[in-house]
Amino acid sequence: MRIATGCLLALVLGAGAVSARAQGAYPSRAVRMVVDTSPGGLTDILGRLAAEGLAQQLGRQVVVENKAGASGNVAIEYVVKSPADGHTLMICAGGNLVIKPFLEHSLVFDPLVDLVPVFNFAEAPHILVVPNSIAARDLAEFIAYARANPGKVYYGSAGTGSPPHLAADQFARLAGLQLVHVPYKGVGPALPDLIAGRLQIMSMSYGSARPHLKSGALRALAAGSKRRLAGLPEVPTSAEAGLPGWEMSAWFGIFAPKGTGLEIVRLLNEKLQAVIEDPKARQRLLEVGAEPLGGPAPAFAERVRADHRMWGQVIKESGIKLE
Repeated sequence: MRIATGCLLALVLGAGAVSARAQGAYPSRAVRMVVDTSPGGLTDILGRLAAEGLAQQLGRQVVVENKAGASGNVAIEYVVKSPADGHTLMICAGGNLVIKPFLEHSLVFDPLVDLVPVFNFAEAPHILVVPNSIAARDLAEFIAYARANPGKVYYGSAGTGSPPHLAADQFARLAGLQLVHVPYKGVGPALPDLIAGRLQIMSMSYGSARPHLKSGALRALAAGSKRRLAGLPEVPTSAEAGLPGWEMSAWFGIFAPKGTGLEIVRLLNEKLQAVIEDPKARQRLLEVGAEPLGGPAPAFAERVRADHRMWGQVIKESGIKLE
């Protein structure tokens, strides 16, 4: 099963909102790009790349603000309570938004209604990584090791219900393993424990793992993609490694508060499309294992709706509940 991770969202963008013209010239000041994780993970990397390019396109400063916590809830709550004037945006992995209604029933916001989809920035396949201290040199050896140590093999994630959690859970179920989940406030904070061997495996993007793979602290066992990654040509796909069916990718989108004017959404979408079409930006995305996506905001909103339906089925099958 493919899990495409990555906010629904208003069916009619800017419904009831004041038009961009009525709001005055946009942007009239610096724009915030809120990142829903700690620094160090792929969401943060993409957020900074998007902010840099958008600043050039808009001619205004775009400031990155990391607001990690509660599997993205801290950032979402901040954004949905922000003025709907286009000066506060958020980038997140889509799964952090579309799965919340199935796991959390006491939210003070509705991520499917209180956020407007602006731009589908990029998509990145997950990879399974282990610390260098693990003796297993390939996926088959790791599965054998985990089967010999049921309940003693730990994996980290960016929080309960986050895409790295669901991806690793799906891997464990497909491989018939009993792994223990340890949630963190983002992939970045989990990495030190993984490198130190206190965690034995994680599912994450290549961009998050890249510097540690290069240093030799971590080792990639398999990629959750149909084809080998350009940045990791020596790493087999999960199917090649003997576990067909584990295809995991996360999409990363940019959102604004409900009520943001349609003209502003269109402008931001147009400017962000120009960002990912810049050859240097595209190269940077590919280097961190992400594929630029883009497209109009309505098409992005439809993807969010489709993923919401798909994640509902995944959650039902996995039986995952908030701890």
